[in-house]
Amino acid sequence: MPEGAPTELILLRHAPADHGGALAGRRDVGALLPDQGALRALRDRLGTVRVVASPALRCVQSARALWPDLAFATDARLWEQDFGDWEGIPFDQLPDLGAMSGADLARHRPPGGESFADLCARVAPALQEIAWQGGQVAVMAHAGVVRAALALALGQEAPALSFRVDPLSVTRITAFADEAWSIGCVNAGGIG
Repeated sequence: MPEGAPTELILLRHAPADHGGALAGRRDVGALLPDQGALRALRDRLGTVRVVASPALRCVQSARALWPDLAFATDARLWEQDFGDWEGIPFDQLPDLGAMSGADLARHRPPGGESFADLCARVAPALQEIAWQGGQVAVMAHAGVVRAALALALGQEAPALSFRVDPLSVTRITAFADEAWSIGCVNAGGIG
């Protein structure tokens, strides 16, 4: 973790996805961006930060809309969960998994995809590397990635699945030098 001052990760979910009513996951769909006034208000609230984004089109578009003059890095580990054979299926046709415990749900893999636990294992090293940089870092990513960050902070995967993550909402997590994490807020001020 950061050697000096703590790092504040400002996790943002991308603007609403132009998914056509079907599960997007790894499908590279665009973003439905809100008006410039809403984006400016969010940018003013966030201030000047370094930015890292998922390479997904919806995340890159959202980051460029929020910070049009800022160069930012992308990290492929920040992609959304891979839902395998369920990708592109209309939401109302997705299979009903029935009653499952949070731990079972975190370990459940859609056919040909990855589980939430797999996503957490992929995302945690990226977030830890970002946290080593210090300062404030905005991470423009997906709902699953925000939940994976919450799982890292909580030290457990299953409870993180309970959090709602709205488009363009802000979740703040602070990383400390002793590898402790503190959750400042979750799902604040979403727009879109």
